[in-house]
Amino acid sequence: MRSQNTPVIARQACIGGIVQGVGFRPYVFRLACQHGLFGQVINTADGVTVWVEGGADRVNAFFHDLPRLKPPLAQIVSIQITPQAVAGHTAFVIAHSRSADLRSALIAPDVAVCDDCLAELCDPTDRRYGYPFINCTNCGPRYTIIEDIPYDRPKTAMRAFTMCAQCQSEYDDPHDRRYHAQPNACAACGPRVALLDHRRQPVLGQEPIPAAAKLIRDGQIVAVKGLGGFHLSVDAGNDEAVARLRGRKHREEKPLAVMAADLNTVSSFARVSPEDAELLISFQRPIVLLPKRLPERLAFSVAPRNRYYGVMLPYTPVHHLLLRAGFKAIVMTSGNLSEEPLAIDNADAFARLDGIADYFLVHDRPIYLRSDDSIVRRAGGRTRPQRRSRGFVPVPIFLKGQIPAVLACGAELKNTICLTRGNQAFVSQHIGDLENPACEDFFRLTIDHLQRILDISPQVIACDLHPDYLSTRWATARTDLPLIQVQHHHAHIAACMAENQLENRLIGLSFDGTGLGPDGTIWGGEALLADLAGYERVGHLAYVPMPGGAAAIKAPWRMGLAWLHRTFGESLWDLKLPFLKGLPPDQARIIVQMAVRRVNAPLTSSLGRLFDAVAAIIGLRGEAAFEGQAAMELETIADTQAQGTYPFQWSAAAVRQADVAPMLTAIVEEIRYGTPAYIISRKFHDTLIVMWASLCVMLRGQTGIDCVALSGGCFQNVLLLEGLTDVLEREGFAVYSHQKVPTNDGGLSLGQAVIAGTKMIRMKEQG
Repeated sequence: MRSQNTPVIARQACIGGIVQGVGFRPYVFRLACQHGLFGQVINTADGVTVWVEGGADRVNAFFHDLPRLKPPLAQIVSIQITPQAVAGHTAFVIAHSRSADLRSALIAPDVAVCDDCLAELCDPTDRRYGYPFINCTNCGPRYTIIEDIPYDRPKTAMRAFTMCAQCQSEYDDPHDRRYHAQPNACAACGPRVALLDHRRQPVLGQEPIPAAAKLIRDGQIVAVKGLGGFHLSVDAGNDEAVARLRGRKHREEKPLAVMAADLNTVSSFARVSPEDAELLISFQRPIVLLPKRLPERLAFSVAPRNRYYGVMLPYTPVHHLLLRAGFKAIVMTSGNLSEEPLAIDNADAFARLDGIADYFLVHDRPIYLRSDDSIVRRAGGRTRPQRRSRGFVPVPIFLKGQIPAVLACGAELKNTICLTRGNQAFVSQHIGDLENPACEDFFRLTIDHLQRILDISPQVIACDLHPDYLSTRWATARTDLPLIQVQHHHAHIAACMAENQLENRLIGLSFDGTGLGPDGTIWGGEALLADLAGYERVGHLAYVPMPGGAAAIKAPWRMGLAWLHRTFGESLWDLKLPFLKGLPPDQARIIVQMAVRRVNAPLTSSLGRLFDAVAAIIGLRGEAAFEGQAAMELETIADTQAQGTYPFQWSAAAVRQADVAPMLTAIVEEIRYGTPAYIISRKFHDTLIVMWASLCVMLRGQTGIDCVALSGGCFQNVLLLEGLTDVLEREGFAVYSHQKVPTNDGGLSLGQAVIAGTKMIRMKEQG
């Protein structure tokens, strides 16, 4: 009852962000009741609206606590509080929302099982003890089980499971943490697991999860169905089993992710900083790149010739139950053949993983949209996503201003798509490499699914300039919407600008392996003066032929020959380098002739290809099993201490070119004199840092611009990122890089979207 003697005020709060489907309304209900307030909370098209009435001190205390005590999955982006006339509410209620009001609500990502549910999972007296699908409003699946909006159980993968009386009672009680938890279930009414052999026959006589753990312990390969798809799992301490998995999966050398039970276990085989620990235990549960403890404590085959392990903690109840078997770690790698999309359907998994997995731990809850594990690392004091997917998608990137609805189609490799709505940019989960035909269906499915669940009808399509990208072909085949094609490296810089909410012209350094320039050459070592509407190329790495075109990406020795010939001409054959002696003479001369005659040898300014060349020339790697391997290993061996730099030269042309022939000449001399490769690698890195920083200083002198954006796949190299950032900041530049989307092509769709949106605005303004 309201006191007759207490002055009453009323306030309305409009709250935007991720505040639906995350327990926010029952949280507001409980908080209002604790403060003795009356009114209501309701979901709206923009988020949640709260009306409270009561004494001024209680209302103020309520709004003080509201953002501080919010549910773990809620993200408050905006809150607008306005005074209102008292309406005379006599209770606080959760008001019913109209479906039409919910179509533009933000959807929470899939997240790890919470501590409360985990405690119940491990409590023999709890009715959900050992139940592998335990969840509540604060945890569990979201994005991967949604078929349509609004986010209600009949429009999720749970629609086939009718809640029992106990689960329904929890679902209906606003005081319960499972209030309106759409995946709510228990062993009596929810999904179930099963263990099958590769012939699809049940493994009888044991509980499925402990039996699967024993099989893994015995060296078998088990396909495990998770939140966003299947994993292939083996004991990470069993080198023979890991090697067998690599052979069957056709994944020769690329590191495999591992999962361990807790931080203490992870610390037994990897070095974990406090910041890394926070990432590991975060509700997103990404794969975190951690330095190995040496000598290596896991099987060598897990991450050969690499200083890092990719490590994650369990994020589903199934994972926790598997790891009860006491493993130091288990491999949890994507359930697919290399470069194919994840298997998500049981029948599809049996068809595609036959011949890889010995057994299958499956369940009967459908996965509507696959979502790979996210990958992050710490660099330069910040978290850097390398793959943004499960746990982060579909949380939007908030832009500085409003732009029209854009569908951006991304790149060929590490593809993502992006949809925009107002000041929100929704970058999809990792789709993969569209060079693989199996990814095309996933690409189309993701576009359709995101448009539906976000209720976005794009007004324009954006894509890359490269005519052979599948994403470009798909976009250019559409005739129903305007099309804007965006240069690859401009998109990289725009993505960095967008996530940092920058708009003014700046210096952009865009370094990667491949991107088509408007001049028909392959760019990749670029300095741009850019804003969100356009760019001017003001500097780049000198051109060199790329013998065999795309074939050179997996054959660094070809780029080594190309750069040596550019530097030494025909006298390269007299250099007596171990690198040259290791090549078949006839084949080597054919490759050089291809470069000289420009036969299937497009010109490239790619910094990524220069990394490949140096790795080959010093004898580190002539063939690459996966994209970027040579560059990764060149970074890995670099000395931890500075060793000086090599000479280089910038041309005086309007568009400056970096001549690195002096550097390569010096490297060849050091190889001949026996300088260790780790010293050469460090000097190479530091030369690049000084070279590009000197260009920025020259450009500042010409333009007055003192802001630099760093983007492109080469900035996954921590030595390059941290070193260039430090030097530029010491020179007085404001330096921006990626923290929300990957610096590689996984962030490219964001840049395409904001460029296209900005251009649409400019076109409308100009009539």
